[in-house]
Amino acid sequence: MGNSGRDSPRLTRFALTLEFDGGPFMGLQRQAHGPSVQQAVEEAAKAVTGEKVTLHTCGRTDAGVHALAMRVHIDIAREIAPFRLMEALNAWLRPQPIAVLACEVKPDDWHARFSCIGRSYRYRIVNRRAPLTVDAGHAWQVKQPLDAAAMHRAAQVLVGNHDFTTFRSTNCQAQSPVKTLDRLEVTRDGEEITIIAEARSFLHHQVRSMVGCVVLVGLGRWSEAQLAAALAARDRQQLGLNAPPDGLYFTAAKYDGEGEN
Repeated sequence: MGNSGRDSPRLTRFALTLEFDGGPFMGLQRQAHGPSVQQAVEEAAKAVTGEKVTLHTCGRTDAGVHALAMRVHIDIAREIAPFRLMEALNAWLRPQPIAVLACEVKPDDWHARFSCIGRSYRYRIVNRRAPLTVDAGHAWQVKQPLDAAAMHRAAQVLVGNHDFTTFRSTNCQAQSPVKTLDRLEVTRDGEEITIIAEARSFLHHQVRSMVGCVVLVGLGRWSEAQLAAALAARDRQQLGLNAPPDGLYFTAAKYDGEGEN
């Protein structure tokens, strides 16, 4: 960012916090084969400012994955107050299920992706036989009884620094399959089971793949030892189950000098 020449306009970096329902989109990142959150926000920004902008994000989400607080940034030459930009973007984004929850000016060296030091996801499972109504498309329905306590115990096998090749999409573009998983917590509240995953960064499909295998433990189809063996195998063919995108939510991004957003 900044001036690329003497007559180049001064750009202001705006950090946005987005909430969106991933159901109608092919994912967060711009796609050639369908609508994306990135395309929608970039088109709204152009309508508001008259400028072609690029949306930089703190992470990626697949088709059907939701976000409660996805951190992104755009660079704009036009002088505009953060609140006015937020209001204008929200007006242009309607009726698409995308909302700008917050907007603030950041220094030139702040970057939504590269400055991010932690990411959090939540996965929702509704454990009941009756069909989903209000939660359809927003949670994974598992009809068979799940042992949430067994799921949590087994999940701790995955916490720490590991080679997560087994839990990595074959299309993952990360340079290394080694990641440090800081937290993988399973709790139950009535018929809803929540899984929280926290790390500095994740591999493509890592959270969904971990959730799928932990659910196999909850169903009694896998043991904790089998989950550990799948991890140790470092082989995608040993993955037991990849959870659907419906129940996955990006919930927070962490940056130095500020709380979770």
